[in-house]
Amino acid sequence: MGESKKKRKRVRVRWGRVFGALLLLCIFIIGVYSVYQYIQGTVEANNKSFKNDKGNYSFQGKNDEIGAVNVLLLGSDSRGEKQARTDTIMVAHYDQRTHTVKLISFMRDMYTSIPGHGKGKLNAAYAYGGPELLRETITENFNLDINYYAIVDFKGFEEAVDILVPDGIQVDVPHVMSSGIGMELEKGKQILHGKELLGYVRFRQDRLSDFGRVQRQQEVVSKIMEESISIDNVAKLPKLLGILNSYVNTNMDTSTLFTIGKDIVTKKSGDLETLRIPEDGTFQNKRYEDNGEVLEVDFQQNKEALKEFLVGE
Repeated sequence: MGESKKKRKRVRVRWGRVFGALLLLCIFIIGVYSVYQYIQGTVEANNKSFKNDKGNYSFQGKNDEIGAVNVLLLGSDSRGEKQARTDTIMVAHYDQRTHTVKLISFMRDMYTSIPGHGKGKLNAAYAYGGPELLRETITENFNLDINYYAIVDFKGFEEAVDILVPDGIQVDVPHVMSSGIGMELEKGKQILHGKELLGYVRFRQDRLSDFGRVQRQQEVVSKIMEESISIDNVAKLPKLLGILNSYVNTNMDTSTLFTIGKDIVTKKSGDLETLRIPEDGTFQNKRYEDNGEVLEVDFQQNKEALKEFLVGE
């Protein structure tokens, strides 16, 4: 009886070792594959003619703790100039506990107080002092703390879309679009890929101007999240990060990016909630000699809208 128990115990120990060895082997294979994919993505990006300006920016956002993470997302059209324009200003809000993702679009023509520079359009803060001054401006005007920044060149957007959703995204183009986007998009429902989607979200030469563009940006981001949710895309994340390494200037570490990306593509994050600042009914169109057409904003109403959107209070 005693010998039988010993034999069963030895068998259990032996299987435990086998399981442990297999687990380590799987981790090793996944690790090697991830490194390979990351390197492949970096090589592919470096073989492109575009080279992103990877200048280092001082950014004083607080390090995140367990809780909410706010990332300042800036769309940059870099063409070699010292300070590229930023046509897209968003804040991505990610709750590490609930895995929820929310997206806030800030209209670039809002008339704001820019620390050290008086009054001006929101996107002027970026021209004056890069992502840090833009962070300070958003914090001062809207009481929103921001932890990280990510400046995404438009070329990087194209590459990322074609990796995550190689079959494209279906959109309903409301009218012919051509001016200022380097292509012509026909009216009607159609499948668009990276380059065409970029033109779709950048177009602003219609009656809705920037408001239409912000609406399309949020539409496309939501659809990309919906279409890219797949276990297959978890395997693509290392390659995606490798490619974006050449197109994105960010102070986020790779492990944080990978964790958030994994939650999104495995649908732990749920549906994307969006908000535009300023909200309807909380601004007026004004014109000032030094700034041209601006949005005069009721900041108190928009601060309350932001708080309710993010924390439900």
